[in-house]
Amino acid sequence: MRLSSDQLIFWRHGFFELNETVVTTWVIMLVLAGGCALITRKLVAVGPVSRWQSLLEIVVTTAVSQIKEIGLQTPEQFLGFIGTIFLYVAFASLCTILPGYDPPTGSLSTTTALALCVFIAVPIYGIQAEGFGKFIKTFVQPTPIMLPFNIISQLSRTLALAIRLFGNMMSGAMIVAILLTITPFFFPIVMTALGLLIGMVQAYIFSVLAAVYIAAATEVGSTQSTQKAQNNG
Repeated sequence: MRLSSDQLIFWRHGFFELNETVVTTWVIMLVLAGGCALITRKLVAVGPVSRWQSLLEIVVTTAVSQIKEIGLQTPEQFLGFIGTIFLYVAFASLCTILPGYDPPTGSLSTTTALALCVFIAVPIYGIQAEGFGKFIKTFVQPTPIMLPFNIISQLSRTLALAIRLFGNMMSGAMIVAILLTITPFFFPIVMTALGLLIGMVQAYIFSVLAAVYIAAATEVGSTQSTQKAQNNG
């Protein structure tokens, strides 16, 4: 029994390996990119719209409203990053209905890469919103003694993101594999449906946490400005 799609290697040369995780990740990205290209090639602003455009508008509108509710006042700025993460994790989970498919999100390398994307995006958006100086100052607030603790916080939550998604996705895949061996009919169908639900929930949670971390980095300066204005008033 394979614990991860990393164990199935298609090609190896020195330190470089082409495993199932890499292949399925690129296939998923190509399918998502191709699907988006097909859906958006005939968008209309007025008049009747296609079912695919209606579906796209529902997804985008829902994502924008969710991002705004988290606290990001300009959700369109973050829609590309957060929405892409959600679509990737959700689609990778939906593909579990395919026989012989192991989701790349069940691999620690994939979840670590997703967590690192969030880890890098947080300071980028924070610097864009507040400037480099103000963003760096947040690490020494309320006192410089907090500097190592704030750095550890940044690193630990990145690790937590990776482990949380990996653990939930791998556990679902393992349960289905075990039940397929023991009872190859009814229970695997139920567990596959449960795995799909878990995957969608994890996609939502991961995206929400990414938005929360970005909101925390971009809203610090505006919050401090508001407090100063209230004190001066």
